[in-house]
This record gives sequence, C-alpha cells and structure tokens, in this order.
Amino acid sequence: MTRLLRTLIVTLGLLFAAPMAFAQNAPVTVTEDRETFTLSNGIITAVISKRTSDLVSMKYKGFETLAHDTGGHSAVYWSHDVTGGQEIISTVTIDPNSNNGARAEVSVKGISGGIKMGHGPGTATDGDFPADIDIRYSLGQGESMIYTWCVFDHKPEYGAASMAEARIAGKLVKDFTWIHVDEQRSGIYPLMPKGSDKYAYTTVRAEQPAFGWSSPEKKIGWFLLNPSNEYLSSGPTRAEFLAHGEHPTILNYWRSSHYGGSFVSVKEGEQWSKVIGPFALYINEGETPEAMWSNARRQQKLEAAKWPYDWAKSPYYAPKSERGTVKGQFRLDGKTSLSGRLRVGLTRTPYDIQLPAGPREVDWDADAKYYQFWADIPNGGGAFDIKNVVPGTYTLYAFADDVFEDYVKADVTVKPGQALDLGTLAWKTVRYGKTAWEIGKLDRSGAEFNGGQRYFELAKQFIYAERFPDDVTFRIGRSREAADWYFAQMPHLDGKAEIVPISGLRGNGRDTPYHIDFVMDAAPKGKAMLRLAINATGGNNVELRPTVNGQVLAPAKLGPHDGALQRHQMHGRWYEVAVPIDAGLLRKGDNRITLTMPAGPLNNGVVYDYLRLEAD
Repeated sequence: MTRLLRTLIVTLGLLFAAPMAFAQNAPVTVTEDRETFTLSNGIITAVISKRTSDLVSMKYKGFETLAHDTGGHSAVYWSHDVTGGQEIISTVTIDPNSNNGARAEVSVKGISGGIKMGHGPGTATDGDFPADIDIRYSLGQGESMIYTWCVFDHKPEYGAASMAEARIAGKLVKDFTWIHVDEQRSGIYPLMPKGSDKYAYTTVRAEQPAFGWSSPEKKIGWFLLNPSNEYLSSGPTRAEFLAHGEHPTILNYWRSSHYGGSFVSVKEGEQWSKVIGPFALYINEGETPEAMWSNARRQQKLEAAKWPYDWAKSPYYAPKSERGTVKGQFRLDGKTSLSGRLRVGLTRTPYDIQLPAGPREVDWDADAKYYQFWADIPNGGGAFDIKNVVPGTYTLYAFADDVFEDYVKADVTVKPGQALDLGTLAWKTVRYGKTAWEIGKLDRSGAEFNGGQRYFELAKQFIYAERFPDDVTFRIGRSREAADWYFAQMPHLDGKAEIVPISGLRGNGRDTPYHIDFVMDAAPKGKAMLRLAINATGGNNVELRPTVNGQVLAPAKLGPHDGALQRHQMHGRWYEVAVPIDAGLLRKGDNRITLTMPAGPLNNGVVYDYLRLEAD
C-alpha cells in the first residue's frame, strides 16, 4: 500500500469517526502531509514536525496544551534535534493499520554525515555533536500520553566531540499555574520569593520520577513520567531541573553541567550509541492539583512495571528477553543486616577523558555517556536484585546509610537473558577508633540539620546570619541538629551583599567558626580521626581550618566547586574529608573542636552530611 493511499484511508476514517470524538477506545490513526505527522486516538491528538522533530501540538480532548508564544523555542523539543545534518528521513515505524489501531509510532531521523547536531544551551553556533539522531513519538489506543524517545548513533567515521547540555523541554500554555516538583515544592507558581531564579526548583531526580504542572481551573494535569533512570546521568543522587519558568516548563535532562556536571565525550573513530527513553508525556484530569499529581505518580509506577517496553523496536534498544538480572547479599563487617537505606548500581568502570582544562576521570556520579542500573533498598537487610540490565561488563557500586566507604567490585559481566547471582559479598568499613560522638545522619543528605528541609531557599547566607549571629556552638548530648547545626557553612555575612539570580550572593563575609563542645570520660591514646561527610562544595581551593582545644591543625582541603551553594541545592558531589588529630590534644573532661570557614566570597563553603569523631 502506498503512503498516499494509506494517508487517504486513515484520513477518511477520522472524518467518519468524528461523532466518536474523545472516545476512550477509538483506534489510533496516523496521518501525514509534507510538513507533519498527526497521531490521534480520540483522547490525544499530537502533531510532529518532519523538519525539526518537535512536538508542535498536543491536544487533550480538543484543548491545546502546548505554548507557542514563549519568546523562544516553543512546544516540546529535544535540544539535540534532527536539524543541521546531511539529510532528514521521516517514516511511520509502527503502522496502526497493521495492528487494528492499537498503536502508532513515527520517526524523524537526522543523518549527521559527520556534521555537528544540536543547538541547545551551551552549544556552539555551528552545532554540538556529530551523531545520527532518531527521535520518535508513539501513541497507543486508550492512552492519555505520548511516548517519546531518542537514539544517538556516533559512527566511527564521525569526528571527536564532547556534548553540551542535553535534554527535552516542554513549554505549556499559561493555564498550567500549579507546579509539581517534590513534596516541598507543589503549589501555585512561583513558590519562591520575588527575585528567585529557576535553580530554586531543582531536586534529586531519581526520587521524583513523576513531575510537571496542573491547571486548577481547567482541571487538567501535564506530567513527565520516567519509567526508568537507566538513560539518565550520574546515578541516584543527581540533582537536576524538573520544572520551572514564567512559561510553564517541563525538563528532562540526561546530560548537564549542573552541580558538578556529567560528561559525554567520544573519540574520533569511536562507535557509540545511546537510547534516551522512551518516557511518557502524560495528561490527566482531576478535581484538585494534588489529585492529578497523585494519579500521575500511580501511572508512573505502572509505566515502570512495563519497562522495557515491548513495542519499542530498535537495534539499539535491548528488549526484555535480552536483559539480565544481578543479585547478591552484602555482609558488612561480618553482618548481613544493614541499618538503613542501601543503593546498589551497575555502572561503567571509571574512565579518562580529555577536557580543555586537562584530563579528567569520570566515575558513575559524573557519567552521562553510558547506561546505569540501580536498585534502591529502603530498609536494609543487605540483599539486592538489579533488574533489566543491558548485557555488558560493569563495575558494581554500593553505598549505604551509616557507612562511609563505597563497595566496589569490577568486571561484573552480564550476558543476554542471564540471572547472575554474585553470592555473598564482603564489605568492610574503615575504623580509626570507637565513636566518641556524631552529628547528623550519614545518608548523603543534610535534611536533618537546621535549614536542610528548605535548602532551596534563596540567600542561605542571610538566613544563617539571622539565625546564628554568634555562629554555631554545638554541645554533644545537649544540642539538636534540627535547631543548633546549620546545614551549610559559609563565610558569615557581616555587610552588604547582592542577590544575583543564578550566580548566588555577590559579596564577602568574615570567618565562620563552628564549635563542637564535648566531654570525654578519659583521654584517648594514639591518633583520633575527625571524619566529615560533605554533600556539596562552593568555591575552588576552599579549605576548612580546624583547631582542637585551641591548637591549630593543618587545613583540610575541600573538593572542587560544584555550584550547589550558589544555585540553591544541598546535593552536589559527595565525598569524605578525614582530619587526623594527635590524641594528646584531647583530654579527659571538656573539649572543643572548631571548624572555621575562612573569610571570602559568600558562595564559598560546604554542605554537611555528617560528622564523627573516632578515637581509642
């Protein structure tokens, strides 16, 4: 059947089916003209541009949900679209006439031919990344959502390149006034005070797989649902944009420079491919915004249960029959029970890339090039089961509450369809002595500290100076984390400062000492160790200056700048700082350890996860 005849038949079908408009079980149709594809199922009608691969219209029961008056790129678009290469090929990849109207899918594919593709944030004017890009949209019978996915294919004959920002963005009509980011940020936009910027709406992406907007007046919700995190970057602790904007905007970032950044870098002669998605653009109805968001979260769980989708066909997308599972049991210091949350992942072994500033090792929390497969076990026990793993060789990583050390096991090979049992894995912790005291909870979050629940508030430095005019003095056994320890330590604001959107607070502050007072039953022997778990770091070449009972110790060097302090986050790059202490400096009775953040720019500093003193 020719394409023209097929188009005529389905178009006539639409005309004769007009009285069934918005019928829940209407068959899916696909029509096309020179410029567009149109997918419809009686609930959703979507129009896709053959020239750009943008989703230019998405109507729900006749109501247009996508904006075109945004002053920039409108509707729904991938930052790395199909434009700029040698050729664009548009095809119907799932013909509803072949499956009784059960599903349709269309593909708009850009053939790079070695020309750089992509024109999103941070890209050069001549394009960004040489790869063939296949963008698809799929609609099923009775579904209230469009699925979209993208296949990147860098061929060996294409040149070397590093990718800039990479995401899909959706611009919605202004009827959508209620934003849904996380439990703390759901309400009429803007939620933050006047003068705030978009970074006040970032959150840990893996913990919010359903997000978006709703319209209390129209009683319609518009949500993005990620059924899997395997195609996203930097593992389960990554903070990222989900939604923001004067024009209601939804974002699904899979590579960004935010909070330390992630990387996609290919060499000349390298074959590389990656599938982003499929994920769902979901529209629903409800009496209240919270009811619609609750429905979207339930729908996301249904989508996750379907993963990987059996209708998604591509040589680059591994079907369920080819994927494996990996399970095992950790024995932590001889015990099979862990006290808290456990996260276990299969990721690429750390590798080196060349950046303009020099070589850089990329590990799992900076990688966007390869897939990652993680299991999140909330209540300990030590057993794990990672499902739907694409065949390959990985490094197994694990981290858990109350444990400083990551578990690492290299060369885990998963074969097609394999159920791999790694058995019992011995995980050992490092101890420098018994716990003398601890502050906080070792869980890669600072939510238990003062200010930690509202880490996204602007100008933390103003808040800190108001709450702690004489700085922090924390008395072990008497003070409480939620009241007496501020989650971020920065230079103390003592003069004028200017809030600069996106850039944080412009100005300088004085030294900020955090005092820890504690009593020891006896003087320790040998060495003691102050262990600091750091969630995020502001500024380069920043250090903490410790003293023990007035005795100055060597400065503690901090990690590289990740932008979390200036961009309203507490999740940047996590790491440990260990401060050795000659036990002779500690004594029976009263003791004081002071950690001082030196004077300097107000965006310098650290976000704390946990502190512990170990001593014999």
